[in-house]
Amino acid sequence: MSYNFNAAEVFNVAIQIEENGRKFYEQSLKVIGDAGVKKLFEDLAVQEVEHRKRFESMKAGLPAGAAASTVWDPENETDMYIKAMADQHVFAGDDIAEELNRVKDVKSALKLAVSFEKDSIIFFLSLQDVTEGKTGQDTIKALVKEEQEHLRRLSLELARIGR
Repeated sequence: MSYNFNAAEVFNVAIQIEENGRKFYEQSLKVIGDAGVKKLFEDLAVQEVEHRKRFESMKAGLPAGAAASTVWDPENETDMYIKAMADQHVFAGDDIAEELNRVKDVKSALKLAVSFEKDSIIFFLSLQDVTEGKTGQDTIKALVKEEQEHLRRLSLELARIGR
């Protein structure tokens, strides 16, 4: 089965991912002792909130046609599907505590964050292939750039402490 997402649906995914990312970074602060990494995670949590607000604003500014359903969906199952995709593939909201149990030190926290950011990039790139129209595809490109910046910062911090 092929799903074609419109721009509004893509923003719904982005909003969910940013919210899950915020939760991850905020909860990670409880187990991180390194001041530099703690500052980075605090900043990334704030950025996730800012990204979510920006995506909500961008979604609100979309033309009416950008929110038109691309499939017949009388029970609004598409939104549930998109939320499930975001929850299962990137910054899984319900699994944050379980993931944090794997964090034994600052290095493992950074590696987990890097993994999640890579997953975000892969997730958005895969959505690009199933997103209709130039507007939706341009949206995905912008989302990928945001996640790449997070990945770059995390990688630099990981290099600082020694891989």
